Amino acid sequence: MNARKELKEIFFETKRLISACEEMGLEPPMLPKGALEFMEKPVLKKPAPPSTQSENRGNVGSEIPAPGTQAIEPSSPQFDSLEDLRTHMGDCRRCDLHNGRKQMVFGEGNPEARLIFVGEGPGVDEDREGRPFVGKSGQLLTRIIENGMGLTRDMVYICNVVKCHPPGNRDPNPDEIKVCLPFLKAQLSIIKPDVICALGRVACQALMEGDFKITRDRGKWRTYHGIPLMPTFHPAYLLRNAAAKRPVWDDVKSIMNKLGLEVTQNG
Repeated sequence: MNARKELKEIFFETKRLISACEEMGLEPPMLPKGALEFMEKPVLKKPAPPSTQSENRGNVGSEIPAPGTQAIEPSSPQFDSLEDLRTHMGDCRRCDLHNGRKQMVFGEGNPEARLIFVGEGPGVDEDREGRPFVGKSGQLLTRIIENGMGLTRDMVYICNVVKCHPPGNRDPNPDEIKVCLPFLKAQLSIIKPDVICALGRVACQALMEGDFKITRDRGKWRTYHGIPLMPTFHPAYLLRNAAAKRPVWDDVKSIMNKLGLEVTQNG
């Protein structure tokens, strides 16, 4: 283990110990003045040179910009890696969703993926395993990735808008989304994919804001910070509505074309 990683783990364990002491009504261990404030700060990136990535994304002239997402806010924290971001989140208790969760579901896949799938939030199976999209909906998404696109889950990145399971499988409420959305945005900023696929109404509305209706607007290319974004139905919807599988396959083929992948005729 390198020194930098070891130091971060020491910080994380110290923060956990302090939280445990406070919950038990005990005095926390003495720390140098300002140490806690330092541990709460994100690890910032050094200013990067001007990117030419947008020049390499191909023709996106038909894509509709997502309202309010054309420039990354200067105040948004930037992290060196997904590991840095996960460490910064710690044992997240920033909203009420932590009360009923078994574990936080951060996301998984290739940290340099060209394609990211974004869902709304973990379900019961995901909460139990700590991994995104592993239940019936996740099994269908895996078949789309592997059988439809000719990829593997390890080649893409999969995550959700909120990282904790909403009780009763309800939609996350606006306050919960507001708290967790900066972490999703940080994931997207770190990975810098070529394409984002937003799965379902909640994910689409969180990333695009404005007037969006999934039944009206799915299949129409949008952009998020200059990244082509394809809104489509959530796999859970396909399990209830088999007729929606064909339009989703059309959306998947459009994504494959954007990525330069070979499209088969079988859907």
